[in-house]
Amino acid sequence: MASYLGFENAIKQIDDDIANAKIKGDEHAVEILKKNLEKEISKTYKNLNEFQRLSLARHPDRPYALDYIRALLTDSYEIHGDRAFRDDPSIVCYSGYLAGKKVIVIAEQKGRGTKYKIMRNFGMPHPEGYRKALRIARLAEKFEIPVIFLIDTPGAYPGVGAEERGQSEAIARNLFELSNLRTRTIAIVIGEGGSGGALAIGVADRFAMMKNSVFSVISPEGCAAILWNDPTKIEAATKAMRITADDLKELNLIDDVIEEPIMGAHRDKEGAIKALGAYILKELEALESQSLDEILEKRMAKILSIGAYSE
Repeated sequence: MASYLGFENAIKQIDDDIANAKIKGDEHAVEILKKNLEKEISKTYKNLNEFQRLSLARHPDRPYALDYIRALLTDSYEIHGDRAFRDDPSIVCYSGYLAGKKVIVIAEQKGRGTKYKIMRNFGMPHPEGYRKALRIARLAEKFEIPVIFLIDTPGAYPGVGAEERGQSEAIARNLFELSNLRTRTIAIVIGEGGSGGALAIGVADRFAMMKNSVFSVISPEGCAAILWNDPTKIEAATKAMRITADDLKELNLIDDVIEEPIMGAHRDKEGAIKALGAYILKELEALESQSLDEILEKRMAKILSIGAYSE
């Protein structure tokens, strides 16, 4: 059964009316209602505000990293462990083929259902997760295999144990090492991109966001609580922070926005998977036409341009 967000109430009502008309066998009413539904969907989704897009980014039915990996990769296998402490299930690493091209995918996985959410720590990686990601990225570098990063996290795990094991060092180390990784890299935010937890696997030659994803230095809830001492001002914080894909593209902080099916990735997972796969293949082809020296030079120039200001 589909779950509806608050701004989708009118859509839900028409869906319910269609279901009732089908039960009654009134095909004429069904056809009229379907046309009304198309108009309502178009009206609603063409005018989404920042907070509504945040709701879509967090939708529980939205495709997670493993949904994309399992649909897009063939002959794939998972690689585990940081070879120092343990395997962190909140970051998954896969080797496989994307339309015949050998790739390695490093991704944050939230988990679906209570059992798997707990197992994957709600997509909040520990330092060993980031160290695993770096280990696998270096493995890809050794064989010049392109790396695809899929970002979807509320943020790095802030627990005492994570801090004791060097959470900040692990994130900083990844930023440094991935900046100089000698292989082609693409990073895509598929849901939430939360602060350093996202940045730790977000340094790449191409950085894109799904249309209804978000990327920010802190959650809107945290921003509202810190700046205004009022956690109810989430909507105002979401707008002020400019965390949507369109905002960040306008600010030249990302390279591309990947369009989603009109009602969001959660309503048409197959369409979202197809769009993401097509984008990755297109960008890999563009990167393969350039030498690694040229790619690294452009990557560093892009990194150094972030935050640069001139009058």
